Amino acid sequence: MTQTPRGAGIAVPPQVLHVAVSWRTGHGVPDVDVSALLLGSGARVRGDADLVFYNRTDHPSGAVRHLGRSAPGAPGSPAADWLWLDLARVEPEVERLVVVASADGGSFGQVPGLDVRVTDAAGATVAYRAIGDATTETALLFGEFRREGGGWRFRPVDQGYATGLAGLATDFGIVVEPPPPPIPGPGYVPPSAAPVPPPPRAAPPGPVADPYGGEFRPATYQGRGKETVRCDPGLPPGRWVLLEIESYHSLSTTIESCDAQGRAEEYLLAAYEDDVRARTVALVPRARPLTLRVEADAPWTLRVLPLSHARRFDSHIEGLAHDLVVYEGPSGVLDFLHGGVSRFTVHRHAPPQDPLYDDEERDLLVNGVGEVRASAAVPGPGLVRISGDGPWKCAVRR
Repeated sequence: MTQTPRGAGIAVPPQVLHVAVSWRTGHGVPDVDVSALLLGSGARVRGDADLVFYNRTDHPSGAVRHLGRSAPGAPGSPAADWLWLDLARVEPEVERLVVVASADGGSFGQVPGLDVRVTDAAGATVAYRAIGDATTETALLFGEFRREGGGWRFRPVDQGYATGLAGLATDFGIVVEPPPPPIPGPGYVPPSAAPVPPPPRAAPPGPVADPYGGEFRPATYQGRGKETVRCDPGLPPGRWVLLEIESYHSLSTTIESCDAQGRAEEYLLAAYEDDVRARTVALVPRARPLTLRVEADAPWTLRVLPLSHARRFDSHIEGLAHDLVVYEGPSGVLDFLHGGVSRFTVHRHAPPQDPLYDDEERDLLVNGVGEVRASAAVPGPGLVRISGDGPWKCAVRR
């Protein structure tokens, strides 16, 4: 594959892009954590929200998302950590968007097969550069997107830092607080004159813990056509996970759950739009890993996320086509309005009544075609899975 020379800027299309920092796994190979920094004037961030990483996955503008790391395979297999960009949505005061990464528990000299790749939504390579000269660096600035001539250009940088992500972030204006002092062990008696340390600053806000799901590291899977996805066995058993899929220029995009033998069992999503960015939900089996069958006519990207990443509402919410939302209000009536032309359905999911079985409780609240106005009573908080082909609205009556 042709490399983009270091420091050479190439024009990139003003559309959705994916950025992947890739490497090969192995014994003693550090994990790689990718982040994005949005820089204003003076090459500085405007605030903490301009750092997008695994603990703050979405920029407020909607222009940058941290998608998560692809599930690791056997030692020596490829791995990647992913960013999603929509350069058309970057705020005008942002002049540069830099892609950085840190090596967790080691240096980049211990990471084989390191490279950075920019692709368009269809998977075509826009820019690529292999990184082969890293040594003791614990953080790297891989490249930057820069405004130029009314458009955007990408430039590989390959600048290393020996002070980790904290040192790199400080250079761009992020205030990094020192870690709190260690907690003394049993029997420790503090000296009377010892100063009282100030309380540690709160950690950056991450996804809110969800009573229905469990927290875990998001994972990203990519494929084309029909493929079976065997998810990380470390997913919380008996809990829900959020599935998010993207596919463009496909006649249909479907996700099915699989039984213990890997056979397709039940549709979790069936979308028939040309361009799909949809969300649905899956229940992780208690006795085996979650296995999914994904099919599309074009390249697809599937993300498995904690349910805490789902949208929430208690009075009103709007969306497009297929989504999974969390209703957090009390008992009431949900009024739906759908503006598409095909079938529109709404399901409510509830936890299994018998904790020894994986079968969740599911109610069909709405089932109509085309422009639908419908109402359904709900007993209280729960998951609401919406499926349609057009814009929809939901308002709550109590």
